[in-house]
Amino acid sequence: MMFKGRTVLAFVLLALFAGSIVTLTVVGPLDDRFVASLGPAVTVSGEAKPEKDAGGLSEEEAKKLAAVYKLLEQRYVEEVDRERLTEGALDGLVQALEDPYSEYLNKEEVESFSEHINSTFTGIGAEVVLQDGHVVVVTPIKNSPAERAGLMAGDKILSVNGESLQGLELTQAVEKIRGPKGTQAKLEIQRKDSANVIDIIVVRDDISLETVESTMRPDGIGVIGIRQFAVNTSEHFTEELKKLEDQQMKGLIIDVRNNPGGVVQAVQSIAETFVPSGGTIMHLEYRDGKREKTTSKGKGKTYPIVVLINEGSASASEILAAAIQESAGGKLVGQTTFGKGLVQSTVKLSDGSGVKLTIAKWLTPDGDTIHEKGVSPDIVVEQTKLFEAVTIPDDKELAFDMTGDEIKNVQLILEGLGFQPGRTDGYFNQATKQAVVAFQKEHGLPQTGVVNAATASKLEEKALERLLDPENDAQLHAAVEQIQKMLSH
Repeated sequence: MMFKGRTVLAFVLLALFAGSIVTLTVVGPLDDRFVASLGPAVTVSGEAKPEKDAGGLSEEEAKKLAAVYKLLEQRYVEEVDRERLTEGALDGLVQALEDPYSEYLNKEEVESFSEHINSTFTGIGAEVVLQDGHVVVVTPIKNSPAERAGLMAGDKILSVNGESLQGLELTQAVEKIRGPKGTQAKLEIQRKDSANVIDIIVVRDDISLETVESTMRPDGIGVIGIRQFAVNTSEHFTEELKKLEDQQMKGLIIDVRNNPGGVVQAVQSIAETFVPSGGTIMHLEYRDGKREKTTSKGKGKTYPIVVLINEGSASASEILAAAIQESAGGKLVGQTTFGKGLVQSTVKLSDGSGVKLTIAKWLTPDGDTIHEKGVSPDIVVEQTKLFEAVTIPDDKELAFDMTGDEIKNVQLILEGLGFQPGRTDGYFNQATKQAVVAFQKEHGLPQTGVVNAATASKLEEKALERLLDPENDAQLHAAVEQIQKMLSH
């Protein structure tokens, strides 16, 4: 299920705070209240219990910090900015936890974070996280510039417009990737399981976020796609579901592929629609081992339900998938999900800055953790290799006897379009040349056998048409077959 006309989140649309969470802002001092949230791009509102002993610096700790401040101010070779020192100290304090999901946010970062909740963003359309010092794509957002350019889950972004991202904090890296609408971000990418580096050019965009879209198939099966769980997503979901039910829907497919998460109340509300009263939706487990269970007050549904998932389904998407699988009798189709099972609280401090801190795990209705494991589908279905294709460089020509990942990408596209390149290992052999000539002939291009800018553009155009056609969506077909099977029993 594709979401048309939008480009997405710039904060998970690449602008995301990282393994991060979309968080409702809390105004007031640290001990006022917390807003719990889930990520990679998930927001949870509601209150989390603060520590009984908020604590503070001991006299010895305060003296030590003051001594270092004084030393830097008085003896460093150049004049220092005290505010910058303070910000650095706070940032380092949280970094010392060595938790990629906890971070200190300055005022500007908190404001950007708040933008995400309001569903208006500017960026390339991909959620990222910092892993082992690398900026790694969690998921490209559906129909975003990043997805159209071929960015994939697991891609490492090494540089942006020639500027290396190595050694940067996630928020710093995100700021380099973000930029004004219409500008280009040339990303140097290292693909998972490949030592080679490729360039992908993405044109930044901004757009209001539409999170829900529904379709009624001719066979009476309804499909609702959720691209993210925003503040108003549950309301829109209810509206779209009613439209389908009013059309005498026989079964429902919920598509949360490449959905990075969102507001926890939204996913709980949606899950409650399908989990019968008294059934468990999720658990929260704190460091003292105490668990809090969220149960449903809903009535459930009598028609069969299937949830489409993939490795880009994260956090709140995983909550919904697990709840429907374990508490609503539904089935999961696709690929194992991302595996984000930690909970953060994000607090806005009195000066406008904030702290995002991992405070708990969330567990499935059966009490299992999915962190770094993901939610497994009942029916595993891989997509065609065409879904792995990326943009073809238009600044150079690809021709016979050349090798590399760029050639492999062209071969993958040719094969996916029905032309036979003879091999897909990245060597431009005679068979690949003949496949290029055949493609050029079919589309009225000069039959040179060379992939120049015009041929590259046409290859990408035809590949995108194929990808956007639901008829070529193997996972969707499998979900439909599963619904039909459930209906026959």
